[in-house]
Amino acid sequence: MRLQIKSKNMQVSDKMKSYVEKKLGKLDKLLDSNVEATVNFIEQKNLQKIEVTLPVNGFILRAEGDDQEIFPAIDLVADKLEKQILKYKARYSKKGRLSATKLPTLEGLAPAQEDDEEVKIRVKRFAVKPMNVDEAVTQMDMIGHSFFMFANAETEQINVVYRRNDGHYGLIEPEV
Repeated sequence: MRLQIKSKNMQVSDKMKSYVEKKLGKLDKLLDSNVEATVNFIEQKNLQKIEVTLPVNGFILRAEGDDQEIFPAIDLVADKLEKQILKYKARYSKKGRLSATKLPTLEGLAPAQEDDEEVKIRVKRFAVKPMNVDEAVTQMDMIGHSFFMFANAETEQINVVYRRNDGHYGLIEPEV
């Protein structure tokens, strides 16, 4: 696994780099060797935060963790990513969506708990009415969801507004 390390508001020491390489390197046995992970170190007030983005076979796995110290945050992110990878492999190898040659063996690893559960997808249909972004955010807050899909009256395209982890809002617009 190759790592692309970035930082915001902090200096990344060699010790931090080697520790994250060691922890994420353990995921190599679960992934193809040509995977490139993006690691972002962020310092916010008194919290040390790490975000890792990992593209795997056309899907993007992402984990983030924060703590007073950076090393426990790295441990947390590595554990989250391992669980996501095992869940991803269990789900897609079981459904036959990926060929067995692309998936490395999972020898010596505990099977994912969700291995026996069937993935259920609930389909919901609703009429979309044109509205602006502020109306969509208000509507999302009124129904208590963390995201809301709507027809943008200004661009005449389907957009999604969502509540971010930092409490602010995000807007997803399709790019043609």
